[in-house]
Amino acid sequence: FSGFVVESFVDELAAAAGADPLAFRLKLLEGKPRHQAVLKAAAEQGRWGEPAPKGFARGIALHESFGSIAAMVVTAGVVAGQVRLLEVVSAIDCGRAIAPDSVRAQLEGAAIMGLSAAMGEEISFADGEAEQRNFHSYPVLKLADSPIRLATVIVTGGGPLGGIGEPGLPPAAPALANALAAATGKRARNLPLAKLYSV
Repeated sequence: FSGFVVESFVDELAAAAGADPLAFRLKLLEGKPRHQAVLKAAAEQGRWGEPAPKGFARGIALHESFGSIAAMVVTAGVVAGQVRLLEVVSAIDCGRAIAPDSVRAQLEGAAIMGLSAAMGEEISFADGEAEQRNFHSYPVLKLADSPIRLATVIVTGGGPLGGIGEPGLPPAAPALANALAAATGKRARNLPLAKLYSV
């Protein structure tokens, strides 16, 4: 849960400093080569230095959990009043990827789960009970709304073995929020993001 707060705020600090969000993070992470390598891998595969299509922008985030370091670059924008995802690139250093296909599957699943939660999943309560009873009133990310491109990069950092199930999820919300802030000029500080960006 802290990934959204910390990595969104880091982007705000970068903006206040007039710095590129990636370069700002790399400077903060001097002396942490594994973290820097994961960020660089996500940025390279996520085409960080290239301009995004009109109306879209790229957002980046990094988070360490369960002994692994994960980063994500999300390319997103708002089209016809709806949040749209173009690309999601995840990178992870989990020490050593014993089963690379499993690592990729876990990271891609975590990305979709994290983006779904960030965009629109919410439980509200009335008269002491949840108002959402099933998926007709609890929106999850549909295939049609999923990213067009979904990729994973495995970085071998030589550290001890880390997890691969949970670490891919925390960067999703801040990477998406950072992309949408760059694309629209409006910064969301609450989840779900669709409340601010959808009409």
